[in-house]
Amino acid sequence: MEAVDVLRWVHVIGAAVLLGTGAGIAFFMLMAHRTGDAKIIAHTAATVVIADWLFTASAVVLQPVSGLLLAHVLGWDLREGWIVLSLVLYLVTGAFWLPVVWIQIRLRDIARQANQQGSALPADYHRLFGVWLVFGFPSFAAVLGILWLMLTRPDLSF
Repeated sequence: MEAVDVLRWVHVIGAAVLLGTGAGIAFFMLMAHRTGDAKIIAHTAATVVIADWLFTASAVVLQPVSGLLLAHVLGWDLREGWIVLSLVLYLVTGAFWLPVVWIQIRLRDIARQANQQGSALPADYHRLFGVWLVFGFPSFAAVLGILWLMLTRPDLSF
């Protein structure tokens, strides 16, 4: 196996982890939220926070490193339109993902407190969950766009 094949494999695995973890986290958070049960939400959010740090954060670091190395080995110009647009979308993803991680931590903490006090989830929880949900759409769409650009490498001129 050549180095370029290893780099491609690593880059694709990183992309799969970003997409899969993002989709999985969104699904489980939404399902927990739908129960309205602070105990279930707290437990799910705690697991989601760990998954984000283990999987998503690792892939977030791996992707640009493997992508830059792959571009170098293949002789791609980093100014190619599809690469530039991929990097812009990557920044968009990060701009929405970083607040989402903080929101997930807050949702976990708010749900834990409500569970410990035996109280209903407060308005702050519902407001933050709404922001979390809204922020997920552009981030997920950007990841899908990056995957499409990575696979098709369209000839884009800026």
